[in-house]
Amino acid sequence: MGDNGQWDADLFRREGHRMVDWIAEYLDGGAREMPVLAQVEPGEISGQLPTAMPEQAEDPEAVWQDFQNIILPGVTHWNHPGFMAYFGITGSGPGILGDLMSSALNVNGMLWRTCPSCTELELSVLDWLRDGMGLPGELFGFLCDTASVSSMLSLAAAREAADPEVRRLGMAGRADLKPFRVYASDQAHSSIAKACVTLGLGLDGFRGIAHDDDYRMDVAALETAIAEDRASGTRPLAVVATVGTTSTTSVDPVAAIGEICRREGLWFHVDAAYAGSAAICPEHQWIFDGAENVDSLVFNPHKWLFTSFDASALYTRHPEIFRRAFSLVPEYLTTPVTGQVVDLMDYGIQLGRRFRALKLWWVMRCFGAEGIRARLRHHINLAREFAGWIDAHQDFERMAPTPFSVICFRAVPPEVEDSEAVDEFNMELMERVNASGDIYLSHTRLDDGIALRVAIGNLGTSKADVQRCRDLLEKEMTCLFRR
Repeated sequence: MGDNGQWDADLFRREGHRMVDWIAEYLDGGAREMPVLAQVEPGEISGQLPTAMPEQAEDPEAVWQDFQNIILPGVTHWNHPGFMAYFGITGSGPGILGDLMSSALNVNGMLWRTCPSCTELELSVLDWLRDGMGLPGELFGFLCDTASVSSMLSLAAAREAADPEVRRLGMAGRADLKPFRVYASDQAHSSIAKACVTLGLGLDGFRGIAHDDDYRMDVAALETAIAEDRASGTRPLAVVATVGTTSTTSVDPVAAIGEICRREGLWFHVDAAYAGSAAICPEHQWIFDGAENVDSLVFNPHKWLFTSFDASALYTRHPEIFRRAFSLVPEYLTTPVTGQVVDLMDYGIQLGRRFRALKLWWVMRCFGAEGIRARLRHHINLAREFAGWIDAHQDFERMAPTPFSVICFRAVPPEVEDSEAVDEFNMELMERVNASGDIYLSHTRLDDGIALRVAIGNLGTSKADVQRCRDLLEKEMTCLFRR
C-alpha cells in the first residue's frame, strides 16, 4: 500500500481478480449452492464483529476470510434463482461491471460541469427507455435511488404547482391554505402515505380509495372522494395510479384516472415501480394507455430490468415545476458555462448524484431490447404456467389475477373453514418452504386473507426452479395435512 493509503496497482489487481472470479462463479451457479434465505439469528453477525474499527491496516486476506466466514452466512441472496419473495430481481453481469466502473470513476454529477458524461448519458438513456416503453416523447427523465423518493419528489412538485408560495412560506400556520389531499388505491405502496408525512401533508393528507374485484382502484369511489373533500373544505392535490400493485401487481385504470385528474385540475402521478419494465414488450404497453395525461411517472430498472440496486427512473411533463420546487444555487455552485446545460441537482433534494446511468447503459447495450424482451417474456410465461398449476390443483386456489410474473395463492386445508386457521396454515407452509434454503417466498393480505406470493424475475430462474417451488409446496403441505 502506498504512503497515501492507496493500494498499488499490483495489490489492487490481485484483490480485484479474486473478487471478479468469485462474482463470476456466484452468478454462474454459485448462488444456487447457498441458502437463499440467511440462516442466522438476530445479533449473530454483529456478535462476531469487533466493537471498534482497527487502528492499523489489516491484511486484505484476513478481510476476505471474514467476508466469507462472517458476512456471507448473513446474506439473503436476492441474486439466487430461488428468490421468489417480494419482487424477484437480478443484478446482471453487465450491470455489476457498469457499477464497478461508476465506483472507480467516483464522480459526483451534481452539475453538468462536474461530469458532463454523467448528465448527458443519464438524459440519453432515460430517453431510450421512454421511447422503448411507448411513453409520450415530451416526458423528461432522470434517475433517483428508489421509487419511494421518486414519488415523494413528484408529490412535492404537485404541491409546488398547486401553491407556488409554499416554497417561500411553507405550510404551517397559513390561514390562506386549505389542507391538501392525495389519493391512491388502498393497494398502493406505503411510500405514497410516507411521502405525505414527509411533505407536511400528514397521514390525514392521504386518502386510500377502495379497490374493485381485481384489486384495481375503483374509479367511481375516487370521484366520490374528490367531491366529498371539496365540499368539506379539503383541497384535492394529486392522484397516484399504481401500475403493478405491491401485493397483486394489478394495474389501476390509468386512462380513466387521468381523465378525472385532467377534469379536476389535479396532478397525476403513476407509480409503475415493478411493472413498468414490462412495457418494453409491445404487447404489454397497454399498461400505459392514457399516459398522455400523466404529470409524472416512475419505474425501477433495479426491479425487473437486470440493473443492480439502486436505479429508479422518474419522468415528468413539467421539469420546470421540479426546478421551481427544488433549485437552490449558492454562489459556490454557480459555474460559467457557455451554452444550454442541465444541472440535475436542480430536480430533487440530492446535491450529490452517483453515476447510475453507467450501469443502466451497460445493461441496455449488452442485452439489447430484444434480449430484455425475451427474458421478461420468459418470466411471464413461467408465472402463467405456475398459475395454471395452482388453478388445476385441488388443494390450492389463486387469489388474484396474474398479469405479469407474480402469483398470489393459498393452500386450502381440507375441512378447515375458520379464516384465522387458514391464515395460520399458510404462514406455516411458507415458513417451512423458506426453511429449505432453496426457495424464498413472501406473503400479503388480501380480501379473503393471507396470500402467498411467488415472484419470478431472476435471470437464473428456470422452469426447474419453479418446479422445485411446486414440489416443496406440495411436500410441506402434505406434511401439515398429516400432522
